[in-house]
Amino acid sequence: MSDTEKPDTEKLENEAAKAKKPLPDRLSLDPRSDYFDEEVLRHGVGIRFNGNEKTNVEEYCISEGWIKVAAGRSRDRYGNPMTLTLKGKVEPYYEADASE
Repeated sequence: MSDTEKPDTEKLENEAAKAKKPLPDRLSLDPRSDYFDEEVLRHGVGIRFNGNEKTNVEEYCISEGWIKVAAGRSRDRYGNPMTLTLKGKVEPYYEADASE
């Protein structure tokens, strides 16, 4: 392997690492959900709801305009957090994009 090939390989790896899937219309943190996407969540997703930053969002849907947030420390009978559905304007973003 020559020295000229090595930087090209590193460049391709960096580009692949930076490539991100577009944010889905609906996303869930629960691995059992049909809307769970580990690849998207690995990059860190933030949610702006009605202009305010939310850090406790369990699930969101852009087209229907709702988020599900944990209701305190309450749990259902299966040990999952109880959630409240809030309606409004949902704006997801990659957290790394916001800091740049």
